[in-house]
Parts: sequence; C-alpha cells; structure tokens
Amino acid sequence: MVSFSQRYSFIFAPFVKESYLEDEAIFRTLYTKIWFALLVIILLVVPPFLGNFKVYFLGMLGVAILSTMGLNVLTGYTGLISLGHAAFMGVGAYSCGLLIIRLHLPFYLAILGAGFIVALLGLVIGVPALRIKGLYLAIATLAFQFIASYTFLKWNSLTGGSAGLTIPSPKIGSWILDSHLDFYYITLIFMITGLWCAKNFFRSKFGRALMAIRDNDVSADVAGIPVFKYKILSFMISSFYAGVAGALFGIMMRTASPLFFGFDVSIEFLAMVIIGGMGTVLGSVLGAIFLVSIPEILNLAVEFSSAFFQNPGEIIIFLSPAKLMALGFLIMFFIHVEPTGLAGIWRRIRNYLKIWPLPYT
Repeated sequence: MVSFSQRYSFIFAPFVKESYLEDEAIFRTLYTKIWFALLVIILLVVPPFLGNFKVYFLGMLGVAILSTMGLNVLTGYTGLISLGHAAFMGVGAYSCGLLIIRLHLPFYLAILGAGFIVALLGLVIGVPALRIKGLYLAIATLAFQFIASYTFLKWNSLTGGSAGLTIPSPKIGSWILDSHLDFYYITLIFMITGLWCAKNFFRSKFGRALMAIRDNDVSADVAGIPVFKYKILSFMISSFYAGVAGALFGIMMRTASPLFFGFDVSIEFLAMVIIGGMGTVLGSVLGAIFLVSIPEILNLAVEFSSAFFQNPGEIIIFLSPAKLMALGFLIMFFIHVEPTGLAGIWRRIRNYLKIWPLPYT
C-alpha cells in the first residue's frame, strides 16, 4: 500500500534535504531560490520607475546595510564593541576621493582601494586596541573616533578642512554616472556582493572561530583557536566593509565632509546592529532598513500633524529631537525585551508559519 507521503512526494520534495551539502546551502529549497530571484528582479527593474528621492533613499539604504554588516562582523559575530565605526567610513570616503583625484583611478578600483586602506588602518589600530576588551576597547575606539574627526577637520591640505573634499562623478569610459539611479545600481552591486561574502564567510571555519570567541574567548583559546589573530581578522574585515561603505557614500554625495562621520553616526550604526539582531546577516539588513526609515516616518508625521497646528513650526520644534529619543528607547527595548532583535522576531514568525495551522502543541 502506497503511503500518503510517497503518493504526494512531489509536494514535499522542495522541502526535503537529502544530503549534508543541501542542508548547509544558503538557499535550501526551491521556494527560497524563487523568492530570492524575484527580490533581485524587483531591485533591478522597479527603481527606474520611482522618483529621484526614492531612488536616492534606496541608495542611502544600501550604504547603511553594507556598513551595518561590517560593524556586525565585529560586534555581533566576534563580541567586540566599537564606537568609532563612522571614523573608518570617513577614512574610506576621503581615501576614495584622493585615489580618484590624485591617482586618477577608476571609481570601482578607488572604492576597493579605499576598503583595503581602511582595512590596513584597522590592523594598525586593532593590534594595540584588541589587547584590551570590554569597556576599555569601546573607549579606545571612541578615542580613534575623536582623533579621526579632528584630522578630517584640521588637515586642510589633504581633507579640505571644514569645506570637505569634492569627489568627481564616477565614469566608465566616456559615460559619466551622475544620476541617483546610477549611484543606486553601483551601491546595489557592492551591497549584494558584500552580504553574499559575509554569509559564506560565517559558514566557514573562520566565521565559526569568531563565533566561538564571541561566546567564550577563554574556551576558544583552550580549544586551540588563536584568539588574538582572529580578533585582528574580524577588525580588518569590519574596517574593510566600513571603508567600502564610506567610499560609496562619498561618491553618492560627491563630497567627503567631517559633518557626515561624527560620533552620533557611530552610535546610529551600533543601534542598527542591536535592533536588527546581532550575529545575523538578516539583522544587518533589517536594522538598517528600520533606522534609516525613522527620519522619513517622522517627516510624514510632521506633514500629517501640521494640519492641526496654527503654526507648523511648533510641531517641527517638538519632533526635531524625536529621532534621538526613539533611538534611545529602541536600544533599551531590544536589549531588555528582545535581545535577538528584528531578526529573532522574524525567525519566530517564520517558524510559526511553517507549522500553521497544525502546531505541535
């Protein structure tokens, strides 16, 4: 007699994994591959039909996702706190501009070159800083943030001082890429590549070693993992992502300015990691989307509320500090109530939908 599962095996086939390699695949089923393909098609096809501001917003979102992924490598996967992430982005932006202006490199080589320059800087900063940990490491990276901000502002011959460094529009041959849509596609390529590399890296022995250090560095050392070497590796990878993201941001804004890479920006990226979910690629994406969208939500709230006020300036003054207030509240909420972040909430929803409407209990 043919069983139910044998008779309708074609229905369950996409969900069944028959080998270890299939179980370890990034896209484990046919349905996930289809959804990913649809997402890529949407990201490629839809933006040309959006307005300039929406395309600009998507480009900024891509930069934020890439930078958040870099900080998540250090904080989420390795358990090291950095309060100077924006400074590394700033070095990436200035390095990219100088490589284009003075060495006349193509923009794509300048972006990668900026990433490697910042990675080397991460090595220089990381060797002494990573001999300490916890609060002392956070203070050391905070000190680098202040040093970098002062350098951006005062080294006029190299950075342009308070006026910043003007970065020319990228070119491919004689084709000048100067529209928001062009910047969006450039950012999309680097973002997808960065997320794909991060996902595969943390499935390798190097990524698992970083997670072992995060869970307990003493036990990892006893198990034979060279803790200091892997911490340096994590710091360099995080710096590389920050450098590439900063270079993309500089090209998109056509300038590198000290105003863009202050201490408040470092706090925002740390909040993206915490709110999105530490130690997950999905958390980097969700955290960046969530926090980058907050200013736009507040702008909509201002437009909606202005109709109820005789003087619209009153509501603007009232809501101007709302972003920082919401940021602080969300950090406290996710640390105390939902430490797994938005990624953890999504996993619970997904697991519930997998067994609905026939739960085990």
